[in-house]
Amino acid sequence: MPDPDEMLFKDELPEPTRSPAPRPEAGGAPWKILIVDDEADVHSVTTYMIKGMDYLGRSFQFLHAYSGREAREIVASHQDLAVILLDVVMETEDSGLQLVHFIREELCNRSVRIVLRTGQPGKAPAAKVILEYDINDYKEKTELTLDKMLVTVVSALRSYNFITTIENNRKGLKRIIDASTDIFERQSLQKLGSGVLGQLASILQLREDAVTSLASGLTASGVKGQSVVLAAIGQFCQYVDRPISEVDAALMHATLQRVQSQPHGFFCEAGKCAWYFKSQTGSENFLYFEIAKELDENDHDLLELFFTNVSLAFDNLFLNKGIEDTQKEIIFQIAETMECRSAETGSHVRRVAEYARLLALKYGLGEEEAEMLKLASTPHDLGKIGIPDSILNKPGPLTPDEYLIIKTHVYRGHDLLINSSSPVIRSAARIVLQHHERWDGQGYPQGLQGEAIHIHGRIIGVADVFDALSNRRVYHEAWSWEAVFAHFREQRGKHFDPKLVDILLDNQEEFKAIWARYNAVGLQFT
Repeated sequence: MPDPDEMLFKDELPEPTRSPAPRPEAGGAPWKILIVDDEADVHSVTTYMIKGMDYLGRSFQFLHAYSGREAREIVASHQDLAVILLDVVMETEDSGLQLVHFIREELCNRSVRIVLRTGQPGKAPAAKVILEYDINDYKEKTELTLDKMLVTVVSALRSYNFITTIENNRKGLKRIIDASTDIFERQSLQKLGSGVLGQLASILQLREDAVTSLASGLTASGVKGQSVVLAAIGQFCQYVDRPISEVDAALMHATLQRVQSQPHGFFCEAGKCAWYFKSQTGSENFLYFEIAKELDENDHDLLELFFTNVSLAFDNLFLNKGIEDTQKEIIFQIAETMECRSAETGSHVRRVAEYARLLALKYGLGEEEAEMLKLASTPHDLGKIGIPDSILNKPGPLTPDEYLIIKTHVYRGHDLLINSSSPVIRSAARIVLQHHERWDGQGYPQGLQGEAIHIHGRIIGVADVFDALSNRRVYHEAWSWEAVFAHFREQRGKHFDPKLVDILLDNQEEFKAIWARYNAVGLQFT
């Protein structure tokens, strides 16, 4: 009498003697197992043998295809299949092998484990199939007893789990590399804070079938316990630019307090996670976020690596900010020194800087570039430090020889600045050289024309003349507003970039407001 375990394909299957006991909730989404066979009994027997089983706390979900064509549709729409139990001979003698080629070569799915099951081994000899096709196991249907079926499926799932874990880690590391590149490019605390939250949301999507993980969160930074919220999502959006102490969330404060004692600066419990970092400059930086899934060991490892890079980004930003602040102080000191040499210029460099920033923004330059231009504009008259006082402060018209001497100030200033490695100072050098060029090519020192003049030089050219005309100088009294704007209308497309003149004329009140704020003399204009 044959062994009952060998009798897999029978016309009738014994009914279970009792219903399965209630199962605990699975530890994740079910493993998807696709059964591909043109015999309905094979589907019934297979599901009967291993239903109710689980692996790593995850149950089995069965999908069924009765032909190679049906299988193609299912495989194409379910990229997360774990195992395929595949017959070879269906509508054609090699339907199963054609499906293997479709999966591996056309869909490029290398993860799913494919187990060939055949009742006609002569149609697909094991040695030939194993060598020529990317399959993971080969079984004859008559050899698959209950135990062997379970071993086959669990072995395939174990392999699939290893492969997907490695792939998820690879994707996670790639996201961290991409995220690190992004955050290191951010040059302000607010943009850095916003970038960290955005990249964190991406990194937490470690599995393709994961739901949105980042429910809410915030980043904050400050010194001596005065951290301010830089960026936020979810319920914390209302607290941006406010002290973190004002955030009404007891669990958040408890989590942030606890994370400061953690050796790696990262803590997560019950979906409440926090990161803490104190920079070399003494600034305290916080990140708090709430997630809708439990983090596993791989998630922790990836996040710790990400936060290490975030720490470096914060340190880098603070160090660069310190360098930039020093450079700003030096540049402003140089500009202040030049103001002291020129008679009756008042707050000329401050006004020109503000005019330049406003023109840049209205022209369409970004906020960062406008701020850089504001700073770079301040030493535009640096070269005058080498001009004799008798010429620089002469109350009357200059002689042709004196004018030639005055014109040398652009080269003098340019040469003093151009060898700096600082982008701001190098921009200042270009401005010094070009701010006396004219749109029509009649300016100096190079006679550049139109857009051959850098936009920074064109902007400072407008701002400098606007301030010179609207304030008293040793060689002329202050012009009325009407005369100032009339001059720019007349010189549109001649001395000045037409678009910049239009911006000036369309926003007269904003430019007059800057004049009023910084004008030390307090002259009144009509």
